[in-house]
Amino acid sequence: MASATAVTAVGSVVGVASGSVAQNNNNDAESTAADTTLLADIPAGQQAQVQTASLTQQADAQAIAADASAKKDAEAAARKAAADTAYAKKAAAEKAAEEAKQRTEAKAAASRSSDPSLGDGSFPVQSSYTVAQVQAIARQIVPAGQYQCFSNIVTRESTWNYQAVNAASGAYGLVQALPAGKMASAGADWRTNPATQIKWGLSYMNDRYGSPCDAWTYWQANGNY
Repeated sequence: MASATAVTAVGSVVGVASGSVAQNNNNDAESTAADTTLLADIPAGQQAQVQTASLTQQADAQAIAADASAKKDAEAAARKAAADTAYAKKAAAEKAAEEAKQRTEAKAAASRSSDPSLGDGSFPVQSSYTVAQVQAIARQIVPAGQYQCFSNIVTRESTWNYQAVNAASGAYGLVQALPAGKMASAGADWRTNPATQIKWGLSYMNDRYGSPCDAWTYWQANGNY
């Protein structure tokens, strides 16, 4: 076997092969030269052993580096997989919640449409309505950001009287539809159901002006809409 003190370094090894006898020499240069033994100076039988040991060390170092890199890659892949799984679960939960909401709304709509007491306006039918009740219905139908504009027009057109009639023109209801029969497109009960009148009025303002607030702007400039 090679001497335990043999170390390779760019084709040379430090140390002396086993069995070498140190020579005393007063010349420092010669002494220094004697401390370093070239690979060529090592007996041929030991050169292969020294080279093999060096290659083994290099291979071990490369294997350790490769293992560390593989471990790092595996950890990164595991984190990504966990994040993807969490995102997929969240998306699935949100989709399920939305589908449940849609089913609930569809069920409620079906229930309303099958209940004759709700009439065409989808609100409970009464023999008469107070102004407060009519305004409460309007708040449920008209978008919150448009309600005040809608209210401004209705206040000036009918003072929230769903049975208001203009004696001169025949305009009728909360929004003073003219001719009054146009409101039948929103429901056959347009004469007696304020919800039907509100739905028609909102649709009319949206179609003709863009929104109740746009209709109110026109009304302020012209005194009608």
